[in-house]
Amino acid sequence: MRHILSILMENQSGAMSRIVGLFSARAYNIDSLSVSPTEDKTLSRMTIVTSGSDLVMEQITKQLNKLIEVIKVIDLNDSQYVERELMLVKLRATGKDRDEILRLVDIFRGHIIDVTDKTYTVEITGTSNKLEAFLDTVGKTLILETVRTGAAGIGRGERMLRI
Repeated sequence: MRHILSILMENQSGAMSRIVGLFSARAYNIDSLSVSPTEDKTLSRMTIVTSGSDLVMEQITKQLNKLIEVIKVIDLNDSQYVERELMLVKLRATGKDRDEILRLVDIFRGHIIDVTDKTYTVEITGTSNKLEAFLDTVGKTLILETVRTGAAGIGRGERMLRI
């Protein structure tokens, strides 16, 4: 099962490396990872998307909590959350494909952020499923390049990751 872990950690050199090292040492895969400072510049928030059973996720959480730099870990899947990911995709846009791509970008509520005579670069945000659906709909023959940020998630309502 897919899980989104939200980790509040000290903003120190090497902290991210130790957290990622914990995953690799135990042969757990990271599907996506994003990290940036919080409103408190001494703290960072890391979002890791991974897969595993409830038992595996419990083990990962316990191991993460043992790291000195880790302040708090929550599994966003334990309650309601909001998730978004950003994708930039460069598409071959020539002939009749140009109008079709414009239509699809509009349907998926994306934005064309760069245009040349042969390509469109499109920005789309949403859940991972929405981004995958866009790529499937466009088709592999038109996709020239894809860049994705990985998921970012936050608990809904009063659920927060704070000290």
